[in-house]
Amino acid sequence: MSFTEHCNEIFSQAIRDYHITDNVDTPINNPYERDSIENRLYLKCWIDTVQWHFEDLIRDPHIVPEDGMSLKRRIDRSNQDRTDLVEQIDSYFRQLYSDVKVQEGATINTESPAWAIDRLSILALKIYHMKEQAERTDASAEHIEKCKNKLNVLLEQQADLGTAIDQLLDDIQAGRKYMKVYRQMKMYNDPATNPVLYKK
Repeated sequence: MSFTEHCNEIFSQAIRDYHITDNVDTPINNPYERDSIENRLYLKCWIDTVQWHFEDLIRDPHIVPEDGMSLKRRIDRSNQDRTDLVEQIDSYFRQLYSDVKVQEGATINTESPAWAIDRLSILALKIYHMKEQAERTDASAEHIEKCKNKLNVLLEQQADLGTAIDQLLDDIQAGRKYMKVYRQMKMYNDPATNPVLYKK
């Protein structure tokens, strides 16, 4: 099994587990050992899944403004947790490949492995929810057909992205590519760099 096939299995598990209650306040019950990459992947997809549903809730046109603002703050915290977790996953890869001798002429990728895996997690969510739409019994035949077509595209995209990530990891392991990780600098979350916060 390739690394991304393993990722997709864990992502599907996290999404299924969340939808047992389908409630954004459900506490996570991560089945994997705390220091394992599987634990980080499960947590990553759990955060993405909860945030997916935050984004649904905040688009309710009848939401009470105070509830909307509270939800927006939860989304901001979730985004920061997601970013922190991506960096943890990249740290795993840096450690994993720390002894690799980089070849002369090795190139750098446009994104790190973990940011590509972040997209794979979001794709798993899109596939789950598009499949839901394609299987609805209360929607028009036209809606269902459109969703089936979109689902096929998403599944193709998942396969292509998985192949690309596995190839990237092979290239890093062989020294044909090398990793550089730029820590995210979300200025709006930092009281020292957000003028609305530091001018108060």
